[in-house]
Amino acid sequence: MLDFNPVLVIAASLSLIGIAVVVSMVLRIGAERSIIWASIRATIQLGAVGLLLTLIIDTEWEMALAVVWVVAMVGIAAVVTTRRANDRAIFWPAALAVGLSTALSLIVIFGFRVLPFEPVQLIVVAGITIGNTLPATVAAADQVVRQASEHRLRIEGLLALGLTATQASRFIVREAARVALLPQIERTKVVGLVALPGAMTGLLIAGVDPIDAVVIQLIVMFLVLGTVALSTTVIAVVTARTLFTEDQRVAVAEASE
Repeated sequence: MLDFNPVLVIAASLSLIGIAVVVSMVLRIGAERSIIWASIRATIQLGAVGLLLTLIIDTEWEMALAVVWVVAMVGIAAVVTTRRANDRAIFWPAALAVGLSTALSLIVIFGFRVLPFEPVQLIVVAGITIGNTLPATVAAADQVVRQASEHRLRIEGLLALGLTATQASRFIVREAARVALLPQIERTKVVGLVALPGAMTGLLIAGVDPIDAVVIQLIVMFLVLGTVALSTTVIAVVTARTLFTEDQRVAVAEASE
């Protein structure tokens, strides 16, 4: 049990949110609604997670329900990525890219007994992997559409010279993957210098030996980086293919000036 009043502490932590909202209003940034809504959504979603974990743990079906939870997270990630690409054809490639890379991460973590194979650990590791992958896949899909719109004339010129759609769109795939990967690469570069990652912090708070915590964090971090790199590349390639018609024409509107 917590040895502090959670309501009081949460209320105190909201003071910074209040300051951010006031600053946004005074400077007319227009982010106050987004900040408030993000805080409300986080409260509701984390509350629901806590309730679901309470209901799942120590039940006869806890492992099966944990697997269902992980599958649902993969599905949600695929839906969000599909919406950003604005093409339903992206759903299954996104689900497979995120799902298979997450499955590989889980195999490494539990196959080598880095952590015990238990429902909570399964949900947490999958959540860390998918949570880091989702922003990158969304960014990759968004960047492909944006780059194709901005460089439509260049792509059409390449098609006119006889290049295939895959060849003509290669430069936007490369740029989209680079932009989507950059945040995760930078986070990996500065880990331990400007911030301690979540998994390591949680282990340290739980009393795990610092060296053991570092080893586990390195494993998780490498798996996350690999998952993000694989998923963003797949999504960029697949999204680019959906931007062309069967007769090799660009199906995205040119960006307006």
